[in-house]
Amino acid sequence: MHLSALPGHELIREGLADLENGRSSAAAWLVLIGAERLRKAGIPVPPVVRANPEHALYELLASEDSDSAHSRYNALIRQLVSFERAAECAA
Repeated sequence: MHLSALPGHELIREGLADLENGRSSAAAWLVLIGAERLRKAGIPVPPVVRANPEHALYELLASEDSDSAHSRYNALIRQLVSFERAAECAA
């Protein structure tokens, strides 16, 4: 499967790279949120175990700008779901 053909692939690639390199980023937390579904679609997500990736993502966004954290969180989740659906169809 070519990830570049899927919507939001840049964000997922960034998250995968960040996880591989031990970086904590919004993209990395997003990939961890979707890890199970991404793996089922054939995308190799590193076996990183971190508790509550949803909370960690929100806290990171809030630390950057608390006023927009909620809307940015929801936008990222929508991008993840869109990518997951496309990946499942392509698998």
